[in-house]
Amino acid sequence: MKLYYSPGACSQAPHILLHEIGLDHDAVKVDLKAKTLEDGSNYLDINPKGAVPALQLDSGEVLTENAVVLQYIGDRAAWPEVLPPLGSFSRYRVLELVNFITTELHKRFSFLFSRDASDDVKQFVKGDLAKKLSWIDQRLGEGPFLMGEELTLPDAYLFVITRWADKMIGLDQWPNLRAFYERMQKRDSVRNVLRFEGLLQDDTPAREKADH
Repeated sequence: MKLYYSPGACSQAPHILLHEIGLDHDAVKVDLKAKTLEDGSNYLDINPKGAVPALQLDSGEVLTENAVVLQYIGDRAAWPEVLPPLGSFSRYRVLELVNFITTELHKRFSFLFSRDASDDVKQFVKGDLAKKLSWIDQRLGEGPFLMGEELTLPDAYLFVITRWADKMIGLDQWPNLRAFYERMQKRDSVRNVLRFEGLLQDDTPAREKADH
């Protein structure tokens, strides 16, 4: 399979998950402004929505939307904790958290990233976002992960959110999220992806084909 990603974007969540569970894949960098790949080809031919992530399967089918891509990958993990099987109620708790992150956290950050959003709009969004971050900080508690002792789908997604929050509004108000962010940065899967995406300045850049 092939993951289309942009460094530091929400596509980092499935990228981390692919490394975490050791699922073989290639990773292709997308220029989101130009909607092109590094070979100059048109990314819109892959995903007409123009966003990342997109996951191209060996069959040629392309999946989009982060929550769905994460679920597809999770269902292919060799260890069931990452996404409990059908019939297990904990599966729905995992998906409940993924959907909270994508609708209540991720979408609010889109206003903060927008050049068209006014300062007043951004300040309003930050206030609203703080309430959502407070809820998930409390839900996380001492963790170490959202579902307790085992990493599951929403943890990779929450890492991306905490990384954005750390850069744009700070994490001082949310000690549990701060501790989670620092723990996640030490995981091999996270470091591999940050290195591959060129976001670890003190490491040697990774090769274009991901190593697993």
